[in-house]
Amino acid sequence: MSNKRRFLYFLAIALSVIYLIWRVFFTIPWRSSIFTLIFALLLVLSEILSNLTGFILIFFRMLSTKKKWRLTIPAFSATEGLPDVDLIIVTHNEDVDLLRKTINAATYIDYPNKTKVHIVVADDGNRPEVMALAKHYHVGYSGMENNKQAKSGNINHTLAKLHSPLFAIFDTDMIPFSGFLRNTVPLFTENFQQLADDPDHTDPLGFVQTPQSFYNADIFQFNLFSEKIIPNEQDFFSRDVNVLNGGNKRALFTGSNAVFLRKAVDEVGGFPTDTITEDFELGSMLNMAGYISLATKVPQSSGITPIDMKGVIKQRTRWARGVIQSCRNLHIFTNPHLSFINRVILLNTYFYWWAFFRRMIYMIAPILYALFKIQVVNANFWILMVVWAPGYFLLHYVMGDTSGMGDTAKIRNERWGEVQETFFAPYLFIPVILESLGIKAKKFKVTEKNVSYSLKDKLHILPYLILWTITLLAIIKFNYGKYGSEILVGSVITFWLLMHFVNLSMCLFISLGRPVYRKNERFIRQVPGTVQTSDGKWHQLLTEDVSEGGIAFKITDGAVEDIAEGDSIKLTVKHQDFDVQLSGKVARISHRDDTAIYSVQVTVAPDKNRDHYLQLIYDGANKTLPSVQDTWVTPFDELYMNLVVRARTYERKFSRRFNRF
Repeated sequence: MSNKRRFLYFLAIALSVIYLIWRVFFTIPWRSSIFTLIFALLLVLSEILSNLTGFILIFFRMLSTKKKWRLTIPAFSATEGLPDVDLIIVTHNEDVDLLRKTINAATYIDYPNKTKVHIVVADDGNRPEVMALAKHYHVGYSGMENNKQAKSGNINHTLAKLHSPLFAIFDTDMIPFSGFLRNTVPLFTENFQQLADDPDHTDPLGFVQTPQSFYNADIFQFNLFSEKIIPNEQDFFSRDVNVLNGGNKRALFTGSNAVFLRKAVDEVGGFPTDTITEDFELGSMLNMAGYISLATKVPQSSGITPIDMKGVIKQRTRWARGVIQSCRNLHIFTNPHLSFINRVILLNTYFYWWAFFRRMIYMIAPILYALFKIQVVNANFWILMVVWAPGYFLLHYVMGDTSGMGDTAKIRNERWGEVQETFFAPYLFIPVILESLGIKAKKFKVTEKNVSYSLKDKLHILPYLILWTITLLAIIKFNYGKYGSEILVGSVITFWLLMHFVNLSMCLFISLGRPVYRKNERFIRQVPGTVQTSDGKWHQLLTEDVSEGGIAFKITDGAVEDIAEGDSIKLTVKHQDFDVQLSGKVARISHRDDTAIYSVQVTVAPDKNRDHYLQLIYDGANKTLPSVQDTWVTPFDELYMNLVVRARTYERKFSRRFNRF
């Protein structure tokens, strides 16, 4: 990093600190009503915490530019013995067809000695159909009934039957890639060798976390028509923040697709059962016990994320309450066994869940002044411009600049972060407060991944609609009749109202939903195969994309004239050394660059053909979804695009209804 850039970063932090000192000592309305004073104190506390978390992220990103922080995956050791690995697939009441994909993928995982890989399905429902599925794939089965300790109880029950030095955890919907063990286990064998060579200066490795990755568009991507513009919302943590945590050797465990040292987990008493986020707590317990944890950046598995409001809100509420529970269990503020870096990471995680309460404070503060003249900040406009503006805008520039430093791609900018915070804020700030006061929720259920829209689901729009309406009224009332210097002096209030108005508008579009027509996700896969035409001849093909219900391909050995829409055809596609047999019906023929592209609805026999076809589809990330943000498209562009797209949709609906009459 250049000295000029380093100076810029420290200047941004220094200016922000100066602003915060000014805010604390010179702007709080101490003589106001008790309500105004409390709100003013909450606002300044929110600003302090927001800046603090920003400072931590900048500091970690600056440190990550050092070469020694860059995690590289070594080859398997030629001297260190190859360890046995238990692959535990955890299931509760999920659909068997979803579980099949994960079990099938586990059987295809590469390892120099496949006899050392032991796959076990941990089923806390003791379901006969799951036992039959495990038997079909010749993998182990661990069933239990009357489990009172949720996911942790299920895993601990299964671990008691296993003895490998390493084990991996997969949720039902998290399908591992074939290279999963090849990109995780060598970190352990390297650590084993380092411990043998220099035990006094080597920390034992407790676990390796790979990113949470998803093969379907999340609620932000899908409902905002942004599947090609923004990456999955969870990528920011998994492929950025947690990688930085891993650079400090304190990566957080996120519940699935991680490999553990069995000895370390046994040492801390197994998976904790007194929290609903056993993953977060277990990882911290291992760090406190002296074990380091690493996070890789390249996904090694892929799952499905909910895209309905009910499912997403329920999932995040569980995470929020669970982290608050675990932080209380770990005593993160006072625990003497936490190192400085470990404590900083845990505090940063804890305060993240308070970001939604802070977002509510930020939205309400300018409304109070615009509508009711309740002033929670006593400040002269010109002093505010001198003290606040330079630090604010420079800090946001630095946050954007550091997100693209070194080999870290830009996953999310600050504006998109604010949209996502605003979306969750109305539903998470109350659970966070209640959990912090020790008021627990009823037992949580596993998040449903199937999309369902009902009238009750559509009522989720109400908090955004209410806040949006109030914000719009505040903008109009505050600026009505003003001109000249009055507009200038009130520009800060107007600026914040407009920012929140845009964010809430995006939230309205997200909560409006979007019809789901596609039953299966498409994956870009270019593999060779053959197709039989109506004259009985076979032609060479190359696939464009594949899904469980369809395939798109082009002919590679010359033009073919006798394939028409509606034709029934037979196909084969190559996976490894196996020719997958498919039958299908031509649904559409399109043309690209004078080449015919055939889209076919396919079926596959429920035998080895299905196993290979599923592996062909799911072995690798879904490249139809972006891994980095399109920085040329702003939330304002997205807002305009959604207005246009949805207006056209309603126009078509009204036109069809009108034509009926």
